[in-house]
Amino acid sequence: MQTRTLGTTGGGLTVSALGLGCMGMSQSYGPNPGSRQEMIAVLRGAVERGVSFFDTAEVYGPYVNEELVGEALEPLREQVVIATKFGWDIQDGKPVGTDSRPEQIRRVADASLRRLRTERIDLFYQHRVDPAVPIEDVAGAVADLIAAGKVAHFGLSEAGAGTVRRAHAVHPVTALQSEYSLWTREIEAEVLPTLDELGIALVPFSPLGKGFLTGTVDTSTQFAAGDIRTTIPRFSEENRAANQALVDLVGEVAGAHGATPAQVALAWLLAQRPWIVPIPGTRRISRLEENIGAVQLELSTEDLTRLGEAAQRLGVAGARYNEAMEKMTGL
Repeated sequence: MQTRTLGTTGGGLTVSALGLGCMGMSQSYGPNPGSRQEMIAVLRGAVERGVSFFDTAEVYGPYVNEELVGEALEPLREQVVIATKFGWDIQDGKPVGTDSRPEQIRRVADASLRRLRTERIDLFYQHRVDPAVPIEDVAGAVADLIAAGKVAHFGLSEAGAGTVRRAHAVHPVTALQSEYSLWTREIEAEVLPTLDELGIALVPFSPLGKGFLTGTVDTSTQFAAGDIRTTIPRFSEENRAANQALVDLVGEVAGAHGATPAQVALAWLLAQRPWIVPIPGTRRISRLEENIGAVQLELSTEDLTRLGEAAQRLGVAGARYNEAMEKMTGL
């Protein structure tokens, strides 16, 4: 497995070129096809295959995903980098809003450390910007946790360029986590240039378009109860039909390389910047191995240009979030 470095300040953080997003093991994509022990086997199997970067959050479950990751990776702790997140007000097991007050950040850090069975959070993200708390206060609170040895690196999630700059001025931001893929490219206008300038890495979540770019989702797909895609406009039957042309093109490029559409979509992302580390999620070893194969897939300049230009030309039908979720991004 190749490695990449997140951030150019504070020593950086060396991780596998592809990480593993763990959220889907506990929520958002319908009933889990495997047991807890099977998910532990997937997590440990990822390490065996060279993956060293694992992404979770207190709100996934809530709490149970951190507990799963903690149990699975405790015996392998020195081989892995664990990222988790704070920033929600969780009441009766459900997030009811944001809360990034410094005292809340400290409480979340201590609770996450217990669930993750570790003495250090390698990368601690603010999950969503809290409009009620100045980002300078947030950065200061995480800086205090870093000084105390409880956290190693500070990150932001779904933050706009201005917020990133303000946070970075208080304490270096190692990584920004945002949705980025062939069909979600809004961050290219302002956010990516800002990261270039400041030496901040990008960790794209949903790099496979929540499964759409793999070619396994079409107009006939029936999503299970509780699947987050039932709430996303982009996944309406009409929009799936309109977006099929992009998936067909990814499939054509994949066929020419003897690869899969998922591998092409990930290879395109990896080629955009040397400090981009996607975190596709999966609950199956077979998909994990398929995704890892993208690291070895070298797309030509012609392939990259063709994919990028076609994605721009074809556009994407449907928003990536519903209205309520979209209001919580890009602040």
